[in-house]
Amino acid sequence: MNVLLCSINTLKGLYDISGVEVGQHFYWKIGSFQVHGQVLITSWVVIAILLGSATIAVRNPQTIPTGGQNFFEYVLEFIRDVSKTQIGEEYGPWVPFIGTMFLFIFVSNWSGALLPWKLIELPHGELAAPTNDINTTVALALLTSIAYFYAGLSKKGLSYFGKYIQPTPILLPINILEDFTKPLSLSFRLFGNILADELVVVVLVSLVPLVVPIPVMFLGLFTSGIQALIFATLAAAYIGESMEGHH
Repeated sequence: MNVLLCSINTLKGLYDISGVEVGQHFYWKIGSFQVHGQVLITSWVVIAILLGSATIAVRNPQTIPTGGQNFFEYVLEFIRDVSKTQIGEEYGPWVPFIGTMFLFIFVSNWSGALLPWKLIELPHGELAAPTNDINTTVALALLTSIAYFYAGLSKKGLSYFGKYIQPTPILLPINILEDFTKPLSLSFRLFGNILADELVVVVLVSLVPLVVPIPVMFLGLFTSGIQALIFATLAAAYIGESMEGHH
């Protein structure tokens, strides 16, 4: 009985911790659900930037690409190379997914440094990069998990689950735990890096508002691009691993 009461108290404590928030948030009520309004607003802005840029760049395609078309074709070739390196010869169907992940995260990260979100006032909270919110990074990580499970099951069928008892059934718990740690590491790595970068810039701007924050902001742009590449590369690697059984 004491063990049962202790377990109930532990679960209640975890539930209380799950309600802890950092800062204020602007919420929207959708039925009985409560969603972070500022995350949706900034995400829609990022999506609009991507769609608008792509539409303008390729609205009049040329045989010999120039300007925006040339840039987007270079980005596409880069994403194809990343996908082919990590997934293998069957990379083709996964280029749109990997490309969407990379571009959304890249533009989201850069939007936190380049767009003046702070100038827009909300009733509660403030606007920031979508990837500055753990909900966004967890959603992206879960999409990646669904993608590599689908890739493995679509190619191997139910025999895909045989990987959990390889090379020995003793490793079954560890192999199962690995599938839980993958989305955790993806989401917290991206969230932690973007949040830390924005906090450092805010602190430096408040202390030394003129020259010192500028090099840190450029460094933040560089690391933001690297984080987008790391996420997309790991997503492709997980998909390749689930299809091949080894990587």
